[in-house]
Amino acid sequence: MPDTFVIAIDGPAASGKSSVSKVLARRLHCAHVNSGALYRAATWGILQAGADPADPDAAVAALRALHLDCRPSGSSFTILVNGVDPGEQLREPAVASRVSTLASVPEVREILTALLRSLADGRSLIMEGRDIGSVVFPETPYKFYIDASEDVRLSRRRAQGEVDSLVSRDQQDSTRKTAPLKVAAEAHVIDTTALALEQVVAAVLATLQRRGLVVEAPEA
Repeated sequence: MPDTFVIAIDGPAASGKSSVSKVLARRLHCAHVNSGALYRAATWGILQAGADPADPDAAVAALRALHLDCRPSGSSFTILVNGVDPGEQLREPAVASRVSTLASVPEVREILTALLRSLADGRSLIMEGRDIGSVVFPETPYKFYIDASEDVRLSRRRAQGEVDSLVSRDQQDSTRKTAPLKVAAEAHVIDTTALALEQVVAAVLATLQRRGLVVEAPEA
């Protein structure tokens, strides 16, 4: 078993990847990273600076002027933007409606991908996102793609109080030229439409064991 490892969990919004990632982080005693939260934090910071995320040049300039700090906090990370924790402001409609647009800018992805990779220095991670297994950590043998039907994802999104359009985000994330949402090579695909959370976690753990990562027995 490696001293440190990265488990990549990709998938569309509301597929269940966040819930699965959080449980796995506790089971495997490693840190959980939500890469989408970093993109939301960058979007929030750019908006706070008065720049337009839809203007690539202005967005990149504003992003380079920001200080993004990912600080370990328990089994996850707290993202600070110029020393401020945006908290629930990352879920505001103004951020949610612009994050996919910002994420389509190649230079933005280069900057944030470098930051995400740095988080694995000396520690094991479970990182969720849309291009973790394909771009951020393509070399990891532990790759998963979590999916669910559109109806189920819409229902989950409403339960979370989110108002962004899943159809629009799926289209933007899947068709962008840089790091599109897709199933990474050798990723294990799990459809969570009819599965309970514990069933999904069990499937992931079983796959990890087959791929040589020793996992502990489920918590009592």
